[in-house]
Amino acid sequence: MLGGCMRVKFLSSARIFTLVTSFVLLSTSSAFAAKSKGVLQFTTVPDEYKAIATLVILLLAAVLFFTEVIPLPVTAMLVPITLSITGVIGAKEAFANFGNQWVVIFMAMFIVGHAVFITGFAEKIGNLTMVISKGSEKRLLIFSMVVVGLLSSLLSNTGTIVVAIPMILAMCSSSKIDPRRILMPVAFACSIGGTITLVGTPPNGFINTQLDIIPGIEPFGFFEFALIGVPLFLVTIGLYTLLGDKIQPKSLPASDGSSALDEFEGKDSDGKSHYRYNKMPVATVIFAGIIIFMATSWLPLIVAAMLGACLMIITRCITMKEAYEGIDWTTIFLFAGMLSMSTAMDKSGAAKLVADIVVSNISSPYLLLAAVCCITVLITNFMSNTATAALMAPLAIPIALGAGISPLPMAMGIAMSASACFLTPVATPPNTIILGYGRYSFVDYIRYGWILQVVAVVTIVGLVPLIWPFMP
Repeated sequence: MLGGCMRVKFLSSARIFTLVTSFVLLSTSSAFAAKSKGVLQFTTVPDEYKAIATLVILLLAAVLFFTEVIPLPVTAMLVPITLSITGVIGAKEAFANFGNQWVVIFMAMFIVGHAVFITGFAEKIGNLTMVISKGSEKRLLIFSMVVVGLLSSLLSNTGTIVVAIPMILAMCSSSKIDPRRILMPVAFACSIGGTITLVGTPPNGFINTQLDIIPGIEPFGFFEFALIGVPLFLVTIGLYTLLGDKIQPKSLPASDGSSALDEFEGKDSDGKSHYRYNKMPVATVIFAGIIIFMATSWLPLIVAAMLGACLMIITRCITMKEAYEGIDWTTIFLFAGMLSMSTAMDKSGAAKLVADIVVSNISSPYLLLAAVCCITVLITNFMSNTATAALMAPLAIPIALGAGISPLPMAMGIAMSASACFLTPVATPPNTIILGYGRYSFVDYIRYGWILQVVAVVTIVGLVPLIWPFMP
């Protein structure tokens, strides 16, 4: 019997080894074969080789992400490794994103959030909110989505979600609701809320810089984005109000026999909490200070987050051991690893290659807008939404001008689509941050995000031409 078990484990390990080896070797061999044999008829061999290699690596990474035959962080680490081996980007560049400011912000805010829980501050907020929502899951969901969405319209959506998560977890704890059912919709609302104003999300600002250099074209006003951003936000809220349970992630059983809520509350197997109530006033002041700094931009986000994390430790609100335990390392490795794909998609020309093939072969303005929005959504689910806007705007706006149509609908379509991305955990920082807290899998984002993704694209393509006509 033991031999049979060992054989099964060996075969499983062999299968995983084969898949991982294939990930590296197939991406390398296919790219080199295309380059050496000239099958693809490259006009500029090195650039085309890098673009094709990047797309092959992305495809293989997607297979590993969807099947989860190996842990998500390991797959994410294979991406920069393979990009480096194939020469798409250099080794230093491939792993440079571990020092990316958002990775640092994530780590710092994980520590702050954990301290907010340990001191019992989040529990108090949760109890207050429970009174407002009266323990109703639907009320709690809608309340959280509205508040977070509106905050993200004026603040960074990353800053908003990292500040809101401890509060949401506390609300769920007080109402005995699995946070897994609330966090994903709230993250989606956070991303959509950022589309309402010029400063809500970086793509909006970038789009305005592109319009500003076109003679005779006025950039969008500060609240002009709300003409489509608010309908998108209302559609998102309405979708969860009407469908609710059908598009919310299902609860998972706790892995060790304790309840899922106990895992988030920091209770032991006996159900006893270890709140450090005597440190609650200190943690509250530090947490409020972080919010003020982030909201007013008195300090850069990364400085405010790291200062808060350090102060939580210095004031003994949280110990160093608890700080390390509070960081979701799956999120850190996944985000940092996949940022290398964002770099490769941009620098190798892979994203431009995909966009060029589709956009350059369409003449109808409506079909062109639909194609631009669909490509933007597809690309932004795997690379930075700011980088996606930076790629698509210089591509689509000149095509619109050349065809004699207004560039405004194309520009707005790109801006909205770059932030309306719900199919992967790396699509936006809010999607990434909630990954560990909600115990989500990669496939969960597709399973529970595709309906909103389709509805968002249809809303954008349907409403944008009505507000900003094609004919100037």
